[in-house]
Amino acid sequence: MRIALDVMGGDHAPEAIVEGAIEALGAFGRDLDKLLLVGDETRVKAELDRRSFSHPKVEIVHASEVVTMHDSAVKSVREKKQSSISVAAELVKSGEAEALVSAGNTGAVVAAATIKWRHIPGVERSGIASPLPNEHGPCNIMDAGANIDARPSHLLGYAIMGSVYARHVQGKENPVVGLMSVGEEDSKGTDFTREVFELLRSTELNFRGNVEGHDLFESKIDVVVCDGFVGNVILKSCEATAKAMFKWLKQEISANPIRKIGALIAKDAFRAVKERGNYETYGGSPLLGVNGVCIIGHGSSSALAVRNALRVAAESVKHHVNPHIEEEMARYSELIY
Repeated sequence: MRIALDVMGGDHAPEAIVEGAIEALGAFGRDLDKLLLVGDETRVKAELDRRSFSHPKVEIVHASEVVTMHDSAVKSVREKKQSSISVAAELVKSGEAEALVSAGNTGAVVAAATIKWRHIPGVERSGIASPLPNEHGPCNIMDAGANIDARPSHLLGYAIMGSVYARHVQGKENPVVGLMSVGEEDSKGTDFTREVFELLRSTELNFRGNVEGHDLFESKIDVVVCDGFVGNVILKSCEATAKAMFKWLKQEISANPIRKIGALIAKDAFRAVKERGNYETYGGSPLLGVNGVCIIGHGSSSALAVRNALRVAAESVKHHVNPHIEEEMARYSELIY
């Protein structure tokens, strides 16, 4: 198994990316044949030397350019052909790597994977499946921002691909699918969501029906489909809410010495809750539908997040997620086209 890691992508690159790569090699390096560290060779080598680290499975692939968070997605792919994102995507395209992991500019990663790899046969649009903590295991929002303007058939594709990922990579035997709407009743929603509802109801997917925001965290549901605009707003709102709640909690605890004592007693519980909702635990979000494995990390990914993103990439390759997606998309081709 060969994975290309974009070392220059993310707020804490290259330090945290290299550290995460080292941690991944220690945790599951036996499953890897090669870990390709893609980025400025001088900087990558300096980070490895600073840690006195060398490994026979590590190879540095030089990339002279970096895509910033402010660069245009498609333009960056066309004009920065030697960027770490583009070079890593080319490694997958040529077969030198089987997966790409990046915490860089999400739009640029999506554009590079789509332009260079194209879609899996039968897939109209790729989508990002972002996991959220749920009482019953991770709930995947799809799409979380790859495709803002979607058609009903695109959401059908998201449901199919998300179910494949939940089943084969996350181990959900019969993934439950829900459609994000403004009420659980069949008649609720817009003309768009009602058309998607009818499409999903006509499949053999384990379709629960319409779901609402609270279902993301408390209901037994594995895949929630929506367009990329809605999905991205949900994802970022959830992240911001979690940060705000912990900040407010810390402020209230610090305001009173008795509360501080109580917090000290309950610190393990606080730590467990924080870990349960921490994106670092999940590592990254797969871009499903492209003809290669692509895991997109959070822009502020730490070493732990990078390590887990590499784990998710390895699991996706190991469980042959793309061949399974192609097979399922062929089954529903009459509904999609």
